[in-house]
Amino acid sequence: MELRELAELGVAIGAEEAERLGSMTDMILEWNKVINVTAIRDRQEFIDKNVIDSLLLADLPEFQAADRILDMGTGGGFPGLPLACVFPDKQFVLVDAVGKKLRVVSDTAEKLGLSNVTVVHARAEDLGRDKAYREAFPLVTSRAVANMSTLCEYCLPFVKKGGYFAAFKTEDSADEIAGASRALSILGGETERTVPDGIEGSGHIFVVVKKTGNCPQKYPRKAGLPSKEPL
Repeated sequence: MELRELAELGVAIGAEEAERLGSMTDMILEWNKVINVTAIRDRQEFIDKNVIDSLLLADLPEFQAADRILDMGTGGGFPGLPLACVFPDKQFVLVDAVGKKLRVVSDTAEKLGLSNVTVVHARAEDLGRDKAYREAFPLVTSRAVANMSTLCEYCLPFVKKGGYFAAFKTEDSADEIAGASRALSILGGETERTVPDGIEGSGHIFVVVKKTGNCPQKYPRKAGLPSKEPL
């Protein structure tokens, strides 16, 4: 991957990190011929929409301050894998319920030598009750396509009090974000701000939620309910 492709991020990326990102891109696109990891087949489009878009999270001070990040609903490894390629000093836990995609993520991380990546095959509703993960992370993020209220129930149980949840949402999500206020009040969070990502044409913003209180033990609810019956 060319350094010039990443210069607009304002993130210090050296030649080694850029090469690693390029190798990651090639590995996932090769896997994509066998397993449907992403609908994007074109290499440049993949870089723009998956790699660069993921790395935009690094601009947030909440990311810069965090030493351990959980990526919920990582799918083919986004945003976790690109971030792990560039920030070896941070630990990343990549969670998804779809095993075949995690097979790709695990294989790619192993071949790239990413010792800072842990892959977990689980549903958020189940893992959120595990004491090893519950309220254990200074930052949780997600690019998963889900209603903001649902995402909050998936993600806030993993965030430490005083920590943050940063959701990738589309620019037209204002009503959805406002509609998550009840879920946030129940789950111990509050929307701190929304942040345009600054990349023309990506359509993404970040919704930054601060964890102001502990999440009640009854949440997350049993598997399926957060999506079927959002708070």
